[in-house]
Amino acid sequence: MTSTLTLAEALTAGTVVLDGGMSNQLESAGHDLSDELWSARLLAERPEAITEAHLAYFEAGADVAITSSYQATFEGFAGRGIGRERAAELLALSVGLARDAVARARGKGVTRPLWVAASVGPYGAMLADGSEYRGRYGLSVDELERFHRPRLEVLAGARPDVLALETVPDADEAEALLRAVRGLGVPAWLSYSVAGDRTRAGQPLEEAFALAADADEVIAVGVNCCAPQDVDAAVETAARVTGKPVVVYPNSGEAWDAEARAWDGRSTFAAEQVRGWRASGARLIGGCCRVGPEAIGSIARTLAGAG
Repeated sequence: MTSTLTLAEALTAGTVVLDGGMSNQLESAGHDLSDELWSARLLAERPEAITEAHLAYFEAGADVAITSSYQATFEGFAGRGIGRERAAELLALSVGLARDAVARARGKGVTRPLWVAASVGPYGAMLADGSEYRGRYGLSVDELERFHRPRLEVLAGARPDVLALETVPDADEAEALLRAVRGLGVPAWLSYSVAGDRTRAGQPLEEAFALAADADEVIAVGVNCCAPQDVDAAVETAARVTGKPVVVYPNSGEAWDAEARAWDGRSTFAAEQVRGWRASGARLIGGCCRVGPEAIGSIARTLAGAG
């Protein structure tokens, strides 16, 4: 663990700042991520770059580093000729690199509590075809649970502070993930990717959030990898339905073109928006794709100024 204060305890006391997008930070440092493994490729090829990316966010004001394991799966690594044993090592390494960044932040004088969240992306992230923004893969809940459980076991074994079940587009996949985290001994947060008042797969958010209301392992519920304008209503719904702290970390507001593998449009993200999110129940607040250290620093300062 990276702090004597657990993340769940911290959420009862105040607001915790999440980091921003891993991929955009790596790209800004000159790394080519035009690969189906995306940033997970650097676990094998340039692990030090991942530590540097985490450190940049800690120095900017983030309290939580989300690991580079979002797109890291046994199946995805196998497609690159990486066997299960080495794949398991790389999954565990993602947690170790974030811990290394914590140690380096301490060496640079950062004294506030810091935590590591092990990223668990949806099934569609492994497919690398944009289906993570659609859901509805044609798989049953049981099949999705069997897909997720092995890597969850490896990540939990690396002892992160929390498992980030993130960018979930489909309530069926959320149900599978909630089953898969049982008994692992590591808390989790569940965050959906949404469009308006529904999951990307079209289910009402009230029903989707309700799945986690009685899950003891889940310490926060919310949304990520969505447009900033979709956050307000989602925060209110998640808080009301679950009674749990809410997690929010939207994209910059630009749109992802899966065919071109590029972002389009303009940023609509503003740090001032977090005041309203916090007032509605958000306690874990940060950014996702295209939200960098400068924006995370603005979020941290805004929240600190709001008390």
